[in-house]
Amino acid sequence: MPRNQTDKPALPFSRGIAWLVQSMTLLRMQSGRLILIAIFMQLILGLTQVPVVGLLIMFSVPALSAGVLEAFDVTGRGATPRLNLLFRPLTSGTHSGRLFLMGALIFAIGVLSISLVLSGNEAMLDPELVSRIEQGDVDAIAQLDQEAIGKMVLAFLVGISISGTLSYFTIPLIWFGDRKVGRALVEGLRAMVTHWRPFIMLALSLFATLIPVVVVSGFLFGLASGKGALSVIVMAVIMILVLAFQMVLFGTQYCAYRDIFGLGDSTGPQEPGDDSQLLA
Repeated sequence: MPRNQTDKPALPFSRGIAWLVQSMTLLRMQSGRLILIAIFMQLILGLTQVPVVGLLIMFSVPALSAGVLEAFDVTGRGATPRLNLLFRPLTSGTHSGRLFLMGALIFAIGVLSISLVLSGNEAMLDPELVSRIEQGDVDAIAQLDQEAIGKMVLAFLVGISISGTLSYFTIPLIWFGDRKVGRALVEGLRAMVTHWRPFIMLALSLFATLIPVVVVSGFLFGLASGKGALSVIVMAVIMILVLAFQMVLFGTQYCAYRDIFGLGDSTGPQEPGDDSQLLA
């Protein structure tokens, strides 16, 4: 069972960088398998536009995230992560119910927060226009004024921030720590407040890491403006870059959880502060 994080003193700023280093190292250890898992996860999430099924998939996001964290745990223990790890939390009995409940809670809070940000903007609350935007209709976006677009981006960022904060430790606490949803939420938020220093550094480090990803992706996107096989190849490279960064995010989540709450015996590297084992 994970240890109580309140028994530990607040971690220093430098630990946030260590989590990022460890995440990249874990990704390097099993890059092919982890990227494959990320691709399958995105394919599943692509079905969110399907009526009814899409809602169930959105509720299952925490369970799928737990599957990715499980893949990182297997990698950290020196084994090879299999694709079926992505779906294990979906069929885990008690855990799957808790993770689906967490998914419904995050969805409800996300919808509420976005609605509050967009309140007063009739264009963005038009169901038909919103549906066209969700389907990638460029003309629908062009109908919005600059203020509406700014609010739309702000609403998206607010929704992602709130959902990410609530689920960051709650999901691994449910999956690895066998916590109930309410207790996992309280313990997870308390841990983030207690150890705010490394999370500030982690956020800054991730932003610095994202800059070259955006620059390279933008350059490659320019190359893909033409048609033919080269365009397909370039777009595939961009997708891999984006998925790799996404997996780095999952990796930092796993490393932070392991460092603060613990995961029991492991054959892999133990402490994020000790980079020598990971980089060897």
